Amino acid sequence: MRVFSELVASLLLATSFSLAAPSKECAYETKEEVPPPRGWVKHGKPSSDHRISLRIGLPQPNFHILEQHLYEVSDPAHERYGHHLSKEEVEALVAPHPDSLSAVNNWLTGFDFKEEDLVRSPAKDWITIKVPMSMAEKMLDTTYNIWKHTSSGDELVRTTSYSLPSSLHEHVEVIQPTTMFGRFKPDKSTISILEDLADLVDLPDSASKASRIAVGDVSGVTVDPICNTTITISCLQQLYNAVGYIPSADSNNSIGITGYLEEFANIQDLQSFFADQRPDALTSSFTFESVAGGLNSQNLSQAGGEANLDVQFAFGLSHPIPATFFSTAGRPPFTPDERTPTDTNEPYTDWLDFILAQDKPPLTISTSYGDDEQTVPQSFANRVCAGFAQLGARGVSLMFSSGDGGVGDGDANPATQQCITNDGRNVTRFVPNFPAACPFVTSVGGTTNVPEVAVSRFFSGGGFSDYFKRPRYQEIAVKKYLSTLPKGTYAGLFNPYGIPDVAAQSDHFRIWLRGKPASIGGTSASSPTFAGFVALLNDARFKAHKPPLGFLNPLIYSAGLPGFNDITIGHNAGCGTPGFNASQGWDPVTGLGTPNFLKLKGIVTAPSISEKIFEDGKKRKN
Repeated sequence: MRVFSELVASLLLATSFSLAAPSKECAYETKEEVPPPRGWVKHGKPSSDHRISLRIGLPQPNFHILEQHLYEVSDPAHERYGHHLSKEEVEALVAPHPDSLSAVNNWLTGFDFKEEDLVRSPAKDWITIKVPMSMAEKMLDTTYNIWKHTSSGDELVRTTSYSLPSSLHEHVEVIQPTTMFGRFKPDKSTISILEDLADLVDLPDSASKASRIAVGDVSGVTVDPICNTTITISCLQQLYNAVGYIPSADSNNSIGITGYLEEFANIQDLQSFFADQRPDALTSSFTFESVAGGLNSQNLSQAGGEANLDVQFAFGLSHPIPATFFSTAGRPPFTPDERTPTDTNEPYTDWLDFILAQDKPPLTISTSYGDDEQTVPQSFANRVCAGFAQLGARGVSLMFSSGDGGVGDGDANPATQQCITNDGRNVTRFVPNFPAACPFVTSVGGTTNVPEVAVSRFFSGGGFSDYFKRPRYQEIAVKKYLSTLPKGTYAGLFNPYGIPDVAAQSDHFRIWLRGKPASIGGTSASSPTFAGFVALLNDARFKAHKPPLGFLNPLIYSAGLPGFNDITIGHNAGCGTPGFNASQGWDPVTGLGTPNFLKLKGIVTAPSISEKIFEDGKKRKN
């Protein structure tokens, strides 16, 4: 497209580092300020030489154009459906204005930084610089403290406000770590090591059809009865109508799992899992990618339940599609001492930087980690979400688990619930999960049992984002659901952009952990499960000579609707309430429902609406 080459040419002028001195007459003014967060107390001062990695986000003045492209290439009714953008085209659209680059460069020069001190993102929209605490406080006219979380003991080095020269405010969108008090965590509810699971392997072929369980309203689909107590690869293939589908090892296709918090994916356990549930995959493995120095120890005693769950089921379902496990360094909470001189508690932004710089990222990626939305400053959440939009525009499908706390903390008791706002008002409000609440990703809630109902040993994360407006692809579905609620239901507790988008089984997953079979539950299981089926759908599209699916939501809320099993039983308690109820159509417990692979395969491999219009036009001409 000519528009991209012109944009790239115009922005090349902005890449040089200006050596002009910063303006001295502009006074510092507060850029961002948050109330002292609930549950955190000051616990001392970091040393002046404690080092911190400041990430400076410059505005993306053309992001609205990127967003338009994203929706066009993701809408099956649009003529551009599937025509994803290149890495270079996306970078041109998120590049900062030359004036912003110049202003920030001048400011940094005033503190004697040189170009070699800076790490710039490929689009030049992020600058990262490692500085001692004394310098960070000087640059931002602020005071950092060590903050301690009273209930968990977690510690962070943070401030509740920072300032910039007034002339710089329009040229800087966000700087972190400053006001972010997130406690990045896996969405995993329970792990129980079971000593004798040998009898929980798939039922033998001789099992009678009479003993099988019908899958709700899905005509003709039945599953082994054991799937009501133990979820295996075979159970998911049966339940989601994918039995007999054989994907290829096409190098154009790919699936990835993100790993954090020193959660290591153990290959010995993976082979045990394959021997147990997917013998045709034995001796196969995944490519390991280290992000920011992340490790993947193969010491069996250090195998992670989260990482093993994710790789075993995502890669077990999608075998032999090429698979990658990303391990990102950093293990929150950060404890400031001499042994850990650098604050590294926002690892998912390190991963986002890494993946956006790749020429060929995996086409399907699942993440089972998140924060309470209110602990992430909105300015920062917006920028992270914009990064996910860039991946979607390039043809990448992103899945995030919706969380295990229902509408907040998973506690239905009003006397003990802890859903209190962090904005200084200290009022009760539902607490959505981030990044699951970002409208440019597909959030995955949890189900259990056969026929499926919303999970109840913990509660499927769901509800409504406080940060993001309802996207247009969700208008009809969410309005329909809200119209069924009695007037005034949970008034003041939520806004109208709903999560999750979809759901999948989430409890009693049989994995291998540290040499033994184990049972695990959480929406941490739902997201890699759904991702495995998305990778299979991409395989089907490649076989039909079509591009990858990319950003899923405009498809699944429209043409893809018939490809989901509606879940209408269950709820997601939390914040002193029963939460929302699962119901017909979309709901903020299980979204649109769980996938029916065979139906979705037919939908995504059929000619799109725009292709049909094109073909009809050709016929009329002939």
